[in-house]
Amino acid sequence: MFKDKIAVVTGGAHGIGKCICEEFKLNGAKVCVIDLADNDYFVGDIADEQVLLRFAEKVIAQYGHVDYLINNAKPIFKGVDSCSYDEFNYALKVGVTAPFYLTQLFLPYFAEGAAIVNISSSRDRMSQPQSESYTAAKGGISALTHSLAVSLSGKVRVNSVSPGWIDTDFTEYSGPDADQHPAGRVGNPMDIANAVLFLCSDKAGFITGENICVDGGMTRLMVYHDDHGWKYNG
Repeated sequence: MFKDKIAVVTGGAHGIGKCICEEFKLNGAKVCVIDLADNDYFVGDIADEQVLLRFAEKVIAQYGHVDYLINNAKPIFKGVDSCSYDEFNYALKVGVTAPFYLTQLFLPYFAEGAAIVNISSSRDRMSQPQSESYTAAKGGISALTHSLAVSLSGKVRVNSVSPGWIDTDFTEYSGPDADQHPAGRVGNPMDIANAVLFLCSDKAGFITGENICVDGGMTRLMVYHDDHGWKYNG
């Protein structure tokens, strides 16, 4: 399906990003990764403008175009109790500014039928305490998605995926951890990779500006004290 397509993946050295890269490769794509961690393509911090410039230049010099841009790199997770001004801005640079800037850098080079998929989070619509840096970045990328979809109308489809609880070690859970999901289990990286590849494929050709929450239904489950065994002990 993706033979000889060029896929750019940020944060592709581990976890969900690594799984996305592996699935693209299995389906014939050539993958360009940027990550702070060691990888076989480009090591660098996407919060740095000059790093993004050098990375984009390498991709275009090598391949001349981009078919898919997957903005997956993870912002830092800190709350209002401990997150500094610089840390909060760093989270936004990783989670929102870099996806915007990479889109801008690759804009003249997107191939026909190109697609962007941004990795948001179910935290774009719900929160735990002390999660502001991460949640703000994920809310930002969700909003950026529909804005870019309108601006790039007719040239690039832009969608986002909001993962829920995804265990990157593929651990299988039972009991309450699994049962609290209407789907009956905790997610794994393949759940997200499958959604990403679908959104990049021709099968999703009429989908743009959309956010798909892949969370086993958790954000649809209404929770009340003393209902179905739930107890609030706050």
